[in-house]
Amino acid sequence: MTGGDRKRAAALLLLSASALAASLPSKAVLSGTCCPGAVWAPDSRSLLFLDGPPVRGATGIYSVPSEGGAVTRRFSSVAFFSPKLRWAVRPGTGENTTLERLSDGRKFTLPTRGSDVTWTATETRLAYTRSDTSGNFDRRASRVYVADVFGAPKQVSTLYGGGISGWIGDSTLLLNGKLNAAGRDRDLFTLDTRTGARRTLKSALGFRGVNLSTDGSQVVYTVTFDSAARNGLWVQNTSGGAAKRLDSFGSYRWRDASRLLVIPLIPDGSPHLLREYNARTGAWRTLGDLGDQVRQGDWNVSPDGKRISYLSARDGNVRVVNLPE
Repeated sequence: MTGGDRKRAAALLLLSASALAASLPSKAVLSGTCCPGAVWAPDSRSLLFLDGPPVRGATGIYSVPSEGGAVTRRFSSVAFFSPKLRWAVRPGTGENTTLERLSDGRKFTLPTRGSDVTWTATETRLAYTRSDTSGNFDRRASRVYVADVFGAPKQVSTLYGGGISGWIGDSTLLLNGKLNAAGRDRDLFTLDTRTGARRTLKSALGFRGVNLSTDGSQVVYTVTFDSAARNGLWVQNTSGGAAKRLDSFGSYRWRDASRLLVIPLIPDGSPHLLREYNARTGAWRTLGDLGDQVRQGDWNVSPDGKRISYLSARDGNVRVVNLPE
């Protein structure tokens, strides 16, 4: 079967699934178009969002229960908070970023130049890049650093036109980029930050939407503008082995260690369909449609994998959907 045949077959399957799908009930938990970018709290019981005047009395990070209800202010200061809400990350105006442990207020600084900080699942180690600020992005050097909390940073790699995709455990980073500024292809690879051992998972002109499963055992990514053999949506085991191309294209999020949720691109204005792919069994199933569309890819899966939230294209509200088991 050719690539074109695969695409036509996949499109027919999606249209068939869409026609048969039942709508998944949703509930608006925030209204009034106030709150794009809402994210789940670590306990999956509430959503967090940035807001302030004129809707709220003061600027801060606010919380609303996942079932809806009263909005309360969770944090009075604005910062980049770690996924488990153990740390507040506050970039300064110069080289240094201040990191504060919320349990006791203890602080330390790192010379990140304002770049993002990527935490391990235990939030005891972190990684960041310091990138050149001029020149073509494809040839721009990004130096990768790791540090234990309250420890000194250590450079572990230099990439060109790439960056950090996440942590696999407490010692291995998933990175993507070129090791040679003049090269054509980028590598998606793992790097053991303690031993320096490196494993290339895939090479391509570029990677988009690189996303690790909740336990780091699987990675999903999209390749575009490359050869027909390389383009597509791919899932791969981070320990190595062949990647599997999925006959789908759209927006995706991991539900758990093996289940990937996909909202396929069907550009006919119909409600968005929610599908689930099991990376361990290779099986697809259709969960239903939203009876709505997601605005600008703004949707998230709760940490327990039981719900999704999304920003409604129909009414601008943040809505929550309970997912079928």
